[in-house]
Amino acid sequence: MLLPVLDSSTGVSHCSILMDMDTLQSISCVLNLALDTYPFELGHMARDVLHFLRENDRLRRGMIAVVNEDSGDIDAFMTIPGPGTTTQHITVSNKSGPVASILKSGNPIILPQAAEAPVFMEQFNNFDRNMPLIGVPVYMRGREPGGVLIGQPPPGSGPLEGHAKFLAMLATLVGQSLQIARTTDRERQALYEERDNLRRAVKHQHDFKNIVGKTEAMQALFGQVKLVAKWNTTVLIRGESGTGKELIANAIHYNSPRADGQFVKLNCAALPDNLLESELFGHEKGSFTGASVQRKGRFEQADGGTLFLDEIGEISPAFQAKLLRVLQEGEFERVGGTKTLKVDVRIIAATNRNLEAAVEAGNFREDLYYRLNVMPLNMPPLRERIEDIPELAQFLLSKIGKGQGRPLKITNSAIRLLMEYSWPGNVRELENSLERAAVMSQQGTIDRDLISLNGFEESKSAPRPVLASSAAMAPQNVNGNGNSNSNSSSCDDPELDERERVVAALEEAGWVQAKAARLLGMTPRQIAYRIQTLDIRVRRI
Repeated sequence: MLLPVLDSSTGVSHCSILMDMDTLQSISCVLNLALDTYPFELGHMARDVLHFLRENDRLRRGMIAVVNEDSGDIDAFMTIPGPGTTTQHITVSNKSGPVASILKSGNPIILPQAAEAPVFMEQFNNFDRNMPLIGVPVYMRGREPGGVLIGQPPPGSGPLEGHAKFLAMLATLVGQSLQIARTTDRERQALYEERDNLRRAVKHQHDFKNIVGKTEAMQALFGQVKLVAKWNTTVLIRGESGTGKELIANAIHYNSPRADGQFVKLNCAALPDNLLESELFGHEKGSFTGASVQRKGRFEQADGGTLFLDEIGEISPAFQAKLLRVLQEGEFERVGGTKTLKVDVRIIAATNRNLEAAVEAGNFREDLYYRLNVMPLNMPPLRERIEDIPELAQFLLSKIGKGQGRPLKITNSAIRLLMEYSWPGNVRELENSLERAAVMSQQGTIDRDLISLNGFEESKSAPRPVLASSAAMAPQNVNGNGNSNSNSSSCDDPELDERERVVAALEEAGWVQAKAARLLGMTPRQIAYRIQTLDIRVRRI
């Protein structure tokens, strides 16, 4: 049996102090639960705390009042007399009354009867006018109170000074929780806004309007992409290396209902089977040497989103069977695990291989082929969309220019040379060629000579392989009149600058300087001077 021992200075028993500690510990758990919600609900927190105090007979009636950060008024939450536990919310001015007095002075009030505070009773008539009234400040930050805790202890429950000390300790807990809640809410809100801004930026980056391609082949592809993006259909993007298959996959995901989910990528050709299995399915701790922790695989990471499997044609027949089960059932086990996991993932695969030939040769499972080839998208090669090269070049130069921190321009004669070349490396080769030319350009202008450094002059008639990218963002037109296709121009074309006009005349004259001079109305000496001062590299025919 615990005997009460009185503190001679306060008249408060040690037994009562222990009860206060137990009560405060329990209330701290209530406050922690309230902090787990977002956004933080002051009303819910006040209701739970006041309910606990009433159920444990610490307060018959209570109120938690907090200054609203936006309006400066007081948001008051108080218990309502009667069966059950409900709270009432009212907003009051902070100009007068005991609440305002405590907020201004920071001093507690202890009244034997609430009737001694008529203004308070007028504002908050839920309180019993014949019962004691105790009010203490709630500090959240700084020296000025940010709120008030008011309560009416049950009659005969001990000296009011003891109740006042208990409420002061409780007010400290409430103030700390409110400060944590406000800070956390602000930080979360900032993070959510940043996340939403990033999502909007990424979605805008992969918007269909920003994809380059005016040719008929590309427009047909865009129409297919817009349709397939709406659904969860498995997509197989086919085309040669360097054609922008990953960019099309991005466009599908970020314009689909799964855009808020994860877009997870994996190059299947980059890993052997054992690592590929761990990357896709994850592994349990200790499942193999070096597996020191449990790890989620790409399928789990992409749950609710999209998984892009690049170079799907490179996986071995042994691993194809494991992949097929996930695609069919959406189920798998981590490496070294026994628990079956289920995920909701959209699959977009890509390959530059002839899968039909691989199936015929027995190198690719026929059932996996049909599982992947639900909605095939075929990327047209760059040789079939030469008319897109001016736009692509402008877009790529804009991208390269941002990296170099300067604007870059390209001349019509350089564009003509690009359009005459066969692109075995597709858009990736086009980008690399333009970047090399930009590095060599001191003034930021890409002309025919700089493009020629890539060996294009000698390779114009080479066989034309492979595929073109579609997912470049839309650039400005090559010239100001909106024309994106540039065929050979004569030396009297008014749009040519002096250097381009001299080069065009030399080309028309078979690089015979005397003949080019006659076309331009110059003397051989004048054209030789122009060639030297304009830094034109003379071709030997």
